[in-house]
Amino acid sequence: MIYVILLTGSTHGVFRNQRSLNPEANMNISQLISYWGYPDEEYNIVTEDGYILGLYRIPYGKTNTNNSAQRLVVYLQHGLLTSANSWISNLPNNSLGFILADAGYDVWMGNSRGTTWSRKHVYLKVNSKEFWAFSFDEMAKYDLPASIDFIVKQTGQEEIFYVGHSQGATIAFITFSTMPQIAERIKIFFALAPVFSTKYTKSPLVNMADKLKSVIKAFTGNQDFLPKTSFNRFVGSRLCPLPIFDKICLDTLFMIFGYDAKNLNTSRLDVYFSQNPEGTSVQNMLHWSQLLHSNHMKAFDWGSPVLNLVHFNQTTSPLYNVTAMNVTTATWNGGSDLLADPEDIKILLSEITNLIYHKTISSYNHIDFLFGLDVYHQVYHEIIDIIEKNL
Repeated sequence: MIYVILLTGSTHGVFRNQRSLNPEANMNISQLISYWGYPDEEYNIVTEDGYILGLYRIPYGKTNTNNSAQRLVVYLQHGLLTSANSWISNLPNNSLGFILADAGYDVWMGNSRGTTWSRKHVYLKVNSKEFWAFSFDEMAKYDLPASIDFIVKQTGQEEIFYVGHSQGATIAFITFSTMPQIAERIKIFFALAPVFSTKYTKSPLVNMADKLKSVIKAFTGNQDFLPKTSFNRFVGSRLCPLPIFDKICLDTLFMIFGYDAKNLNTSRLDVYFSQNPEGTSVQNMLHWSQLLHSNHMKAFDWGSPVLNLVHFNQTTSPLYNVTAMNVTTATWNGGSDLLADPEDIKILLSEITNLIYHKTISSYNHIDFLFGLDVYHQVYHEIIDIIEKNL
């Protein structure tokens, strides 16, 4: 099919009307940071269970170049099927990673296991089933603590600010409610489009994973799910910039995340589609499918009482209790979000014991919190204001 599109496009001049490609579409995270003139640091950290994670840092902004000054740390954690590049994929005045750096903060960006930048292990091979036997349980138990511990030791900061989008908020709720030694290092937790309860979620992606789980397992070998490939880059750099395909690309985004067509910079579709999806494990998608239509967050059910007993010392997968978290929290959600449905957000809010701020943006979908044209005015400047008021 791709060959026919290319051949037809070349023959009939379709590609002549292609919008010019944004150079960032084919850049890695370090290149993206450097491209806009910001300092970049890259670290590989090792989790307790042996996964090697890529951790990225923007230590200061373009206007704050005194790199000897100690700055407050803000840690950014991406959501499902994205990576740290989601914080820097827009122009600098609309990307949270760059905005925080220019505001004088020391910005760190994590990458969950299984994404493009965290696909290594101390002894497991990436193409083995053992490598991919994880879900967001392990991200919360191992990835987040390893990242936060490293940042605290590297910077000497006892407390840091945490921003999580989607699954990046999910794993924070789990970590901060089950590991008080990590929770006490978080000054404020900012949750953007948090997903915890999924009783009302309307996302076709999660529903598809549930309905087609047998097919997905058969075709993937129960290993990785939607990794970044050359096909991603082809779609992003060759198809989405074409007038005849940009509507298809837009509709694909909105079908998964919710509609808000007026709030997306369509000139950067090549960047969004070339850089995403970044992959995760099939097990992680199955974990989400297990939670469909549930108002409780539970650990992954391994499929039998015996296996659950091995992993949890009980025959059923345990519940996660948000009320046990005592971290100061601020939340934002969208009224048109298919993943973090407003009704699910109400369930979550009722369980947060130290909520200092909440805002619902009626027009917002799930990715507006990353790519929305007005996201600085709706969300990002409020994050900075809250930080400044709580110093």
